[in-house]
Amino acid sequence: FGQMFRRFGSVVTMLNRFFRAVVAAVNREGGWVNKFEGDAALCVFGAPRPDIDHAANALAAAASLRRDLARMDDLLPAGVGVASGPAIAGYIGTPERFEYIVIVNCVNIASRLCDLSKDERSGVLAARETWDLAGRPDPWTDAGRIRVRGRSQRVAAVTLPAPRFRRGER
Repeated sequence: FGQMFRRFGSVVTMLNRFFRAVVAAVNREGGWVNKFEGDAALCVFGAPRPDIDHAANALAAAASLRRDLARMDDLLPAGVGVASGPAIAGYIGTPERFEYIVIVNCVNIASRLCDLSKDERSGVLAARETWDLAGRPDPWTDAGRIRVRGRSQRVAAVTLPAPRFRRGER
């Protein structure tokens, strides 16, 4: 039991380091970490506070997070997915248990892009629609049309150039 607890403790420590980096990057760009789900985080830009630059801020947070994570030792590779779209957002539940939720198609697309981004050298994929909405900022580049699970249409995506530094380098 002691050895299993030590392993679990090291996983929790690693996840907490990872989530500290996620929260810091998202907060710097005016977003909000809505929830942690296992080893993933749902990050929201433009709700609950309106943000006219939500797309640009989400892309900036993704680029910043990729850079921050690459500089950290002892973390497993992470993928980042970004997508934008209209959403229904608000508190739902009962007085005994409620939470702020975001119901939107783009959350599913971002999740699928996140899964696929782990196979990208940059570790980041964003929907082209988000990039267009943000004014096509540099250094994002075309990644083509990508087949995502659960979608009949491919998703046009962009990515970042592969990092010039390796994990653990500063």
